[in-house]
Amino acid sequence: MMTGSKRRDAIINQIKGSTVPVSGRALAKEYEVSRQVIVQDIALIRASGYDIISTNRGYVLHTPHVAYRIFKVHHTDEELEQELCSIVDLGGSVVNVIVNHRVYGHLEAELNINSRRKVMEFLEDIKNGKSSPLKNITSNYHYHRVEAENEETLDMIEEMLRRKGYLVHMEGPFESI
Repeated sequence: MMTGSKRRDAIINQIKGSTVPVSGRALAKEYEVSRQVIVQDIALIRASGYDIISTNRGYVLHTPHVAYRIFKVHHTDEELEQELCSIVDLGGSVVNVIVNHRVYGHLEAELNINSRRKVMEFLEDIKNGKSSPLKNITSNYHYHRVEAENEETLDMIEEMLRRKGYLVHMEGPFESI
């Protein structure tokens, strides 16, 4: 059975990915919970900072224009928490992790880390899954799509990554590692 936290993450992703409003009834059916549970989930999602709008046809996510950049970074497992916390502390959201493996090609995993709480949940999931971060298959080289409210925030994040020695110069988009 899916936990409430995982269900809310799935609901956010479903609403984000939909081009039409998503009805509460459809969400309740999909996640096998009552409509009231969905209403409570939407309230919690809103409280966490998402601008979910209720329409007569369902829920939609109001998304103001978001700036983003792809950063190529390199760091150890021990520096992973510091890298992610530094990005979210400056107002960034780590949308994904991408690696370009010479044999397997382009591999991407969704992260959607936008707070220290989400950083801790991610690290706990890695630890409890007895797994290692995707970056480990490419000698710690990887990319992140980072979103923020504006270019100035992305400039601050880029400067921080450079200062901490995590940022790697990119020759072109997603060159092989």
